[in-house]
Formats: sequence, C-alpha cells, structure tokens
Amino acid sequence: MADWGPVVIAVVLFVLLSPGLLFQLPGRGRVVEFGNMQTSGLSILVHTVIFFGLITIFLIAIGVHIYAA
Repeated sequence: MADWGPVVIAVVLFVLLSPGLLFQLPGRGRVVEFGNMQTSGLSILVHTVIFFGLITIFLIAIGVHIYAA
C-alpha cells in the first residue's frame, strides 16, 4: 500500500501558496495583495517559510496518511 498523504498535502500547499497566484505576502504596494501574478524575492522567501511550516505540521505533528489500495 502506498502512502499518498505527503504527496497530496505537498501539491495542495504548493498550489495554494504559490506567490502571486491567490495572494502575495508581502505585496509590492500593500502588506497583502490578491491575484496580482507578480512576485518578489521577499515574497518567495515568506511563502517558502509558510509552506515548510505547514507541511511540517501536517506531516510530522498531525501525521496525515492517505492509503491507496
């Protein structure tokens, strides 16, 4: 049986936390900008830290597992 939990969680978080796709933190003109499709180095760093924090919580602390038959 394959454990698909880490794969699914990583893909979902990657899509949701891509800077500029849904939101960008920090934005170019404001603290948070929505759907502007522009990134900066600082926003990539912030989104990377958020991604690794959330993936650590979901995979290590909570232990999400999805098994495929």
